[in-house]
Order: sequence, then C-alpha cells, then structure tokens
Amino acid sequence: MRTVAAEGLPTQASASAVVLLALEPDQPHELFAAGGLMGLPDEAVRYFANLLEAGELPCQLGKTNLFHQVPGISAKCVVVVGGGKLKQFDERAAFRAAGAASKRLAERSRDIIHFDFGRLEKSQLEAAVAGSLNGGYGQDLFRAEKNLKPANAIAWHNATANGLARGQILGDAILLTRELVNLPPNYMFPEEFTRRAANVSVSSGFELEVWDELRLRREGCGALLGVSAGSTRPPRLLVMRYRGTKKQPPLALVGKGVTFDSGGLSIKPTDGMLSMKCDMAGAATVLGTMQAISRMQLAAPVVGLVGLVENMISGSCLKLGDVLTSRSGKTIEIHNTDAEGRLVLADVLNVALDEHPAQIIDLATLTGACVVALGLDISGLMSNNSELQSRVQLAAAQAGEEVWPLPMSEHFADQIRSKVADIKNVGEGRWGGAITAAKFLQEFVADLPWLHIDIAGPAFADSPKAYIDAGGSGVMVRTLVNFIETL
Repeated sequence: MRTVAAEGLPTQASASAVVLLALEPDQPHELFAAGGLMGLPDEAVRYFANLLEAGELPCQLGKTNLFHQVPGISAKCVVVVGGGKLKQFDERAAFRAAGAASKRLAERSRDIIHFDFGRLEKSQLEAAVAGSLNGGYGQDLFRAEKNLKPANAIAWHNATANGLARGQILGDAILLTRELVNLPPNYMFPEEFTRRAANVSVSSGFELEVWDELRLRREGCGALLGVSAGSTRPPRLLVMRYRGTKKQPPLALVGKGVTFDSGGLSIKPTDGMLSMKCDMAGAATVLGTMQAISRMQLAAPVVGLVGLVENMISGSCLKLGDVLTSRSGKTIEIHNTDAEGRLVLADVLNVALDEHPAQIIDLATLTGACVVALGLDISGLMSNNSELQSRVQLAAAQAGEEVWPLPMSEHFADQIRSKVADIKNVGEGRWGGAITAAKFLQEFVADLPWLHIDIAGPAFADSPKAYIDAGGSGVMVRTLVNFIETL
C-alpha cells in the first residue's frame, strides 16, 4: 500500500473515507482544540459535540466509530478514532490509533482513505503512518475472501515529506516481518527465507553472504547442523552487511530462524506445535530491520546474521544425550531437543564475532518461560552490559514497545554446567528457564557488550487486537531502528 501527502482540507477530500483523531477532553470544548477534530466547520463541530454529550464519540485509545454523511464533511464515511488523553498521546498511541482506524475500514474494500490526526511531532507521525499501513493487513494470506482488505492508498494531512517517507519505510519493514512469520512452514523454510532476503538486499541496498550446508560444515557449525540434522530442508546462515557512512565497528543483530519447530524427539503437543511457524520471528525481525535502516540510509554500520533451520524428527535427528561441538569449540550435551534455538544461536553468535562488532543484540522466540514470567505482550531483556540494556529500553519506550529486564545472576550459569560436556542446553528444572537460556547464549559472545531479547510472547498473537490482526506482530523493528539511530 502507498501513502501520499494529502492536499486541501480533509473536510473537502474526495475519498472513500476520512479518519479523524479524537483526544479525550477535560472539558467538552477542548475536544476541538487538538487532533483531527481541530478546525472543523461549525456544522461538524455541533454534530460531534452532540455525539460527545450522548456518549457516542470514541476518545479512548483505539476505540473507533463510523459515521455516515457528517455535516460539513464531503466524504460519505467518517471514522473517528480515539487517541486517549492529549498529554499521554505518544508514539505508541499514534501507532495504535492509526492501526485501529485502518483495521476498522478494512472490513470492506476502499480506494483511498484520508487521515487527519492534526499536527503531530515527527516521531508520532512516523508511528501513525506505520500503524495505518499495518492495520489493514491480516494473516489470512491464503483465504480466497480476505477478512481484511487494505485500501489502495492512504493520504495524510499535516504530514511532512520526511515523516511520511520514514513512516512508510517503517510500516513496510513491519509488514515484511509479519508476512515472513505468517507464512506456513511449507512456504517458508531456510531456502525460501534466503531467496526473500536476497530480493530485499537488492531492493534495499545491503550486502548478503549466504552460507550453505557445505560452508557450515567447513566452518564447524556443529550446533546449528545438529538441529537441522532431522530435516530434509538444508540449513542456511545469512550475513547481511549494511555499511553506513560512519567509520566505526558495526552493531551485530542476530536472529533465530527456526522455520518450523516440532520439538524434535522432545516433541511438542499439537497445540504447542501449531503456531511454530513463528519460531523464525527473530530472523524475520532482523531482515525487516535491515530493510528499514538501509532504505532510511542511517549512518551507523550494522551487520545482520540469521541461522535458518527446521527442527524435525527422523532417524538422523538429535537424540537426548548427544554431544555437539559448536563453532567456538565449546561442547554441548543435549538434554532437551526442544531447546534448539539456543543451539542455532550459539554458532551464529560466534560467526558474529568475526565481524568485529562493537556490540551484539540477538532476538529470538526462545522460551515459554519468558511468556510465563512477562506475559504475551512484553519482551524480556537479558544482558551482560547495563548501559546497552538501558539504551535499548529507552529506544523501546520511544517506540511504545514493552520490554522488561530479567536478572542475570551468576548462579544461573551453574545450572547449565554439564558432567559430560562443557555445558548442557537446559538448566535444572523449570525455574528461571528464560535466564538459563540467556546464560547459555552468553557463553558464545566473549566479552563483548551483548543483549538478548526474548520475543516469545509478543512476536505472535493467537487473537487479534484492535489495531492489528492476529499472527505475526513485527515487534521490535521500531525499537531497533530507534536504537540504531543513536549509534
């Protein structure tokens, strides 16, 4: 979908629909002092004032209502979307309000939608544009009759060219991430992800290096190859380099790309396996972020690395008690074949060290334990460097994406010591599983500043939200872009 700058007044727009932002007023007359209801003709003001008095005007964040033939507005259809309190309206609210409006209007096909949120700050405009693009797209990629039907175009009033362009880039990157996550495993596997990444690298302008199975064996990536051993789909490791303009060591972004996770011999139950096409969300987030920063032409150099495998069951798959030798030389005893993502990341993190990065951030749908700890909407942060962790927390707050740090006390590392090998791939029992997984990863980052982001909760939603459909969410793309801009 394309976004354009709107000309003229929104009230005079020849459009399939007009979207107006309503912010919760302390006094009724303040309703028209900000947002999309500011500057309306008198007859429209009286119309909406009467609706407010009757309790029919949505002002709460993400609430929408659709009106027809509003006095003083040319478009036959007007959606009013709530943005919450004026003083609390931020990037999170902008993204969700715009997404909610687009999602409401996507219930039927429309040509062009005009958005008027009033005069927003640059970052709020970017978030709103990105939200408006994502609200109209669903996970129903293979339905003949789509539940959501995105408009052909979105026109924004009071939008600067730069804010509109950056919002489009962010929105497209999130859409790419969501689509990759939503594709079923017979359509999205290591070779197909590689093909998609190649197309993105050409269109966006970053370099792509592909390690096939032969290269992985030559490089000694025994942990990653151990996970892929049960599948007929060959593994891949991708190195994506965005050079930037600053002469400084790059940031390394590392993503887990298990395109389907059966659990291996430690097999998942049916309900737990059904959504495991999403187990490559970390890799998809890295690719989406690489697309965004390349198209924005940000200054900082970034290298993105993803390990791509299927975790399947066959006569050649991993067994409990097997010992793998990782690329770093560390040996790993397998106590659970469903703790496979950390094995993939172990080798990819070691490859990242060869790029001589200043710091490393990895993203993975790594543990159900993180979902138990933080719920479905919050990503867990675990790091060996408090400054890096704090800076990413700030970037997430600015993007309106929820994160929360978990402790990395040294006693958790004791739980992954093996009697047979250097380490084992799970801790002792169920407790602190997200942290012991992070402690496992820490074994492979040397002394570099490193942050692990467990996105197991928010990367994939079983139920839709007001502003976005169920399925892949594209979480953390905006946070990472915000962080990279500070480097």
